[in-house]
Amino acid sequence: MAFIKIQNVVINTSYVAAVRLDNQTSLGEKSVSVLIATPKFPLFQQDTIAQELYHYEWVEFTGQAANALQDYFTSFNNVIDLLPQHQESSAV
Repeated sequence: MAFIKIQNVVINTSYVAAVRLDNQTSLGEKSVSVLIATPKFPLFQQDTIAQELYHYEWVEFTGQAANALQDYFTSFNNVIDLLPQHQESSAV
């Protein structure tokens, strides 16, 4: 488990379900959106079958926060890129 702090928001990376890296706000400003999945704890065990187990919420960041998140989630130290954009070709 790791935590990342962006301005006044601290995110437990265990709850990050998805990240949208190249978004824009309605004003055309660059943004990064993070989908947070937090577990719901039902009062009774039988309620878990009928209800969703997680609450999902998109959190949008702009400006320096968006740039910092873009750097974090594109770093090879933090995320494995299955389809790297810059593949070196070897000539024989």
